Amino acid sequence: MCRCCECLRCCGRREPRPRTVWLGHPEKREQRYPRNVINNQKYNFFTFLPGVLFNQFKYFFNLYFLLLACSQFVVEMRLGALYTYWVPLGFVLAVTVIREAAEEIRCYMRDKEVNSQIYSKLTARGTVKVKSSNIQVGDLIIVEKNQRVPADMIFLRTSEKNGSCFLRTDQLDGETDWKLRLPVTCTQRLPTASDLLQIRSYVYAEEPNIDIHNFVGTFTREDSDPPVNESLSIENTLWASTVIASGTVVGVVLYTGRELRSVMNTSNPRSKIGLFDLEVNCLTKILFGALVVVSLVMVALQHFAGRWYLQIIRFLLLFSNIIPISLRVNLDMGKIVYSWVIRRDSKIPGTVVRSSTIPEQLGRISYLLTDKTGTLTQNEMVFKRLHLGTVAYGLDSMDEVQSHIFSIYTQPQEPPAVKGLSLATKVRRTMSSRVHEAVKAIALCHNVTPVYESNGVTDQAEAERHYEDSCRVYQASSPDEVALVQWTESVGLTLVGRDQSSVQLRSPGGHILNFSILQIFPFTYESKRMGIIVRDESSGEITFYMKGADVVMAGIVQYNDWLEEECGNMAREGLRVLVVAKKSLTEEQYQDFEARYVQAKLSVHDRSLKVATVIESLEMEMELLCLTGVEDQLQTDVRPTLETLRNAGIKVWMLTGDKLETATCTAKNAHLVTRTQDIHIFRLVSNSHRASLKGPRLWDRRAVRSQLISSRHAACPGCVTFVPSGILCCFLTPVKHALLSCILPQVCLKYYEYEFMELACQCPAVVCCRCAPTQKAQIVRLLQERTGKLTCAVGDGGNDVSMIQEADCGVGVEGKEGKQASLAADFSITQFKHLGRLLMVHGRNSYKRSAALSQFVIHRSLCISTMQAVFSSVFYFASVPLYQGFLIIGYSTIYTMFPVFSLVLDKDVKSEVAMLYPELYKDLLKGRPLSYKTFLIWVLISIYQGSIIMYGALLLFESEFVHIVAISFTSLILTELLMVALTIQTWHWLMIVAELLSLSCYIASLVFLHEFIDVYFIATLSFLWKVTVITLVSCLPLYVLKYLRRRFSPPSYSKLTS
Repeated sequence: MCRCCECLRCCGRREPRPRTVWLGHPEKREQRYPRNVINNQKYNFFTFLPGVLFNQFKYFFNLYFLLLACSQFVVEMRLGALYTYWVPLGFVLAVTVIREAAEEIRCYMRDKEVNSQIYSKLTARGTVKVKSSNIQVGDLIIVEKNQRVPADMIFLRTSEKNGSCFLRTDQLDGETDWKLRLPVTCTQRLPTASDLLQIRSYVYAEEPNIDIHNFVGTFTREDSDPPVNESLSIENTLWASTVIASGTVVGVVLYTGRELRSVMNTSNPRSKIGLFDLEVNCLTKILFGALVVVSLVMVALQHFAGRWYLQIIRFLLLFSNIIPISLRVNLDMGKIVYSWVIRRDSKIPGTVVRSSTIPEQLGRISYLLTDKTGTLTQNEMVFKRLHLGTVAYGLDSMDEVQSHIFSIYTQPQEPPAVKGLSLATKVRRTMSSRVHEAVKAIALCHNVTPVYESNGVTDQAEAERHYEDSCRVYQASSPDEVALVQWTESVGLTLVGRDQSSVQLRSPGGHILNFSILQIFPFTYESKRMGIIVRDESSGEITFYMKGADVVMAGIVQYNDWLEEECGNMAREGLRVLVVAKKSLTEEQYQDFEARYVQAKLSVHDRSLKVATVIESLEMEMELLCLTGVEDQLQTDVRPTLETLRNAGIKVWMLTGDKLETATCTAKNAHLVTRTQDIHIFRLVSNSHRASLKGPRLWDRRAVRSQLISSRHAACPGCVTFVPSGILCCFLTPVKHALLSCILPQVCLKYYEYEFMELACQCPAVVCCRCAPTQKAQIVRLLQERTGKLTCAVGDGGNDVSMIQEADCGVGVEGKEGKQASLAADFSITQFKHLGRLLMVHGRNSYKRSAALSQFVIHRSLCISTMQAVFSSVFYFASVPLYQGFLIIGYSTIYTMFPVFSLVLDKDVKSEVAMLYPELYKDLLKGRPLSYKTFLIWVLISIYQGSIIMYGALLLFESEFVHIVAISFTSLILTELLMVALTIQTWHWLMIVAELLSLSCYIASLVFLHEFIDVYFIATLSFLWKVTVITLVSCLPLYVLKYLRRRFSPPSYSKLTS
C-alpha cells in the first residue's frame, strides 16, 4: 500500500530529459522541476488513514473480526450486544492508528528539521536567506565550510586562493577520501560573486540519473566575444548530501527533490512487517480452520436440520473466541513496552526506537550487513609503523626517528639532499640518511594541502605568511595522507605550504626547503599507486617519488628479499601498508619524459593507454625506501562485539564503498578474518577495457561461472555441506558508462544468483567492496530471497539508507557522517558496540516474551471456547452462549489482562548472562519459542483445562443453571491466574501486583454481577470446595510436569541460572 501511495504522489511525472539552466534565473526553466524536499514518511495526509487500515486488515484475524462485527447488524445472526464485538475491534484500530500517527509525526519533524536548514542565495537584491525546501533549479546558492550541500549543483566559485575546494562525500558513496572539486574557469575569474548575475550564461546538463561518479554537461557564456564554452565533468559538481570541507563555494542548482543523485540512490521507505507477526497470522488461520471444523461438526451432529446454514454462522460467531481479538492489542502494547525498555537502558545510552513494530526481529537475526567507515571504524588514521628493511620503528621508538632527522639538519654541512646522490647507489648510507630519505619521500609524495585559519590571536594572512603551527589544518582527499603528513611533522619535517606548482617543507632547524612540482600522477583504483616528480630548488635535483600498494610496487622496485614478507606481517596486524620508492632523474631524462608525456596527453585515440605507457617507462628499477603502516582506528569494542555476534550464530557481511585493500585491512584489524582463515577474492573486472564494455558478454558470464565454481571447490575441497573457513571478498568495480552501474550485479547477481549465494553463504564472513548505495540494497534483497533468513543492516551515512530500509531490521549509527542513516533506521544507536546488547538482550527478550504472550492469549481464548463446545454438546448442540454480556468482555480485560500482559516483563536469564553466553541466541534462530510444536502443546493444555472446568462444573452443580456459571467462571479465572504464575520464569514485583489486582477486581465485581451469578451461592462453603477441587485438577498436573521437565530435561538457560 505504501508503494501504491508513493505512486499516487508521483502521478504525472514526466520522463527525465536534459535541461538548460540559466544562472540566477529560475523563472526561465523549460519544464517543471520537483521541490527540494527530503521526505522519509511512509504516508501523506490523504493516504495515512487508508494506508494504515489496509496494513491492518491485510492481517487475517483483523479482517475476520471486522466481518464478525459487521455480521451482528443482521438480527438472525446476533448473539449479544453490539458493543461486545465493536468495542474490542475499535480499541485495536485506535491503538494502531495512534501509534502510526505518532511515528509519522516524529518522522515529519525530523524531515522538517533538514528541510528548514537556512542557506544564502544570490539575487539581484543582494544575498537573501532561503530554506533548503525553497531552493529551486537555477538558484545561485552559497555554501559555507562544513555545511551540507542542499541540492545537486555546478561549482562556480570558491573563496580558496588555489581555486579549488575539497568535498566530503562519505554520506553519498561511503568513501572517506575527500574529493577535489574545480570551479568553472570562466566564473572563477569574475571579480566578485555578484557578477554571476550580470553575465548571460547557462549550463546544459544531462538528464537526472543514478550515477554518482559521472556527469556530462557544458557551460556557455553568451555575452562574451567570442562566446565561452567549457565542458563540465564530475570534477565540477557538488552533489547533495556532501559537505564542503574547505572555503566557501557558490554553485548553481541543477537538480532538486526526487531528482537528486542521493535520493535516486535511496529506496522508498516501506512498512516492515515482522516475521513474528506473519507467524502469528499463520497460527490464526489454523485457528480459523479449527473454528470452521468445530462449527460444521456441531451442525452435522444436528443432522443439518432446519436452516442449518444459519446455524453454521451462529456457531461460527459462538466459537469466535477461538481467535482472540485481544491478541493484536497485547502484542502491540508489548512492542511499546519493549521500545520503552530499550530507550531506558542505561548501558546503551542514546538508543532510539524509531519503528516500534518490529522489536522481535532483533531476536532472530541470521545475517548482519554492516558498513565499514564510521560504523566499524572511527575514520581516524594513526601512523603505526615505519619499516626500512633492516630496522622497523613503532610508536614506542619514534623518538629515534626524530633524533635521526634532527642530526641530519643540525650538521654543519648541507643535508644529503643537496649533494649529488649518484654515490648513494655505490656506498652504504648511514642509518640517519636512510631515515631522512624515507621521511622526506613521505613528506613530499602526497596530495595534502596545508590551510591556515585564524585562531583568534593571529589572523589568517599573518598565519599563512609565518607558517603558524597553531593555525595550520591539513586537507587531503584521503585520511591516510593526512596521517602520514602529520607523522612527518611529529618527527621534524613539516609540510608548511603547497600550491599547484610548489611544496614547502620546514626542517627541525626552522629552514624552509622549497621544491617545485613538475608532475603529479594521482592515485587511481586501477593503478593503485600515486607519484610525484619534484625539483629541489636549492640543488636543482629532480626526483621521482612513488608510493602504492605492495601488489603493484613489488614489480616496480629493485629486487629485495624482505618486501613481501614484511608486507604480509604488517597486513596481518591490520595495518594499511604503503610501499615508498624513489628514482633520481637527470635533466635530460626528465625533458625526454615530459615531451613524450605531453604528446600522449594530446592524443585523441587511446589517450589513457598511451599516458599510462609513458609513465610506466619511469616506473622501473626504483629504489625501495620504506614501508609505512597506518591503522584506521576501530570503534570502541568492535572486536568483542563481532566475536559475540559470531558466537551467537550471526554471519557478518561488510559492505563498503572503499577499495579492496582498505576493506581487507579493516576486516583483519576487526578480527572479521582470523589468523586461521583464508581469504578467497572474487574478481570479475580485471582491466579498464573490460569494465567499459557496453554489456555483459557471453565470455564474461562464462568467466564468472568458472570463477564461482573454482572458488566453491577451493573453499571446500571434496565436500559440499561442510562450511569452509574462508572469507569471500566481492570486488565491485564501477564502470565508466551510465548504462551499467556495475558488472558484477549484471552478470553474477543476475545470471548466477544461485551459484554466487551458495558460495557466499558457506563463508563465515563476506566483504563486498566498492558498493554503490543501490548495490548494498540489492545484496540485502538477494540474501532475503535466497536464504529466507532475517537480515539486519547497520550503517551511519546517507549511502547506507537504501540498505537499512531494505533489511528486515535497520540500525543507524549516529556518528561523524551525520544523522541521515539514523533518521531512516528502525533503531538508532550511538556506537557499534551497543549492537551486541541490542540483539543479545533486548532482541532475545522481546522475541521470547512475545512468543509466550501470544501463546498464552491463544490459550486463554481456547479454554473458554472449549468450555463453550462442551456446554453446547451437553445441551443438545444448542447455539446458546455460556457467558454473556460483561462476563465475556471482563474475562479478556480486567480479570486476566494485567497478569497476562505482565509476561512482557518476564526473562529467563539476566542480561549479564545473555551477554556472557551469546550461544543462547542460537536457539532463537530456529524459532523454537513459537513453533507448531509449542502451539500444539498449548492447544492440548487448553482443551484439557477447558474440559475439566466445564465437566467439573456440570458434575458438581446441584440445582440451578446459574450455579454452573458461577463455578465454571470462577474456576476459569483462578486457572488463568495460576497458569500465568506457572509460565513466569523470573518474578517482577509488578507481576505480583497484577495477580493480586486481578483477583481483587473479580472478587469485588461479584457484587455487581447478580444478573449472571448467584451472590448468595458464592458465599457458601459448597461453592468454595467445588471451585478449589476443579482448579486443582486443571492446574496441578501441569505443575508436576513442569517440575519433572526442569528436573530431568532442563532447557539450556536453566543450566546457567542454577
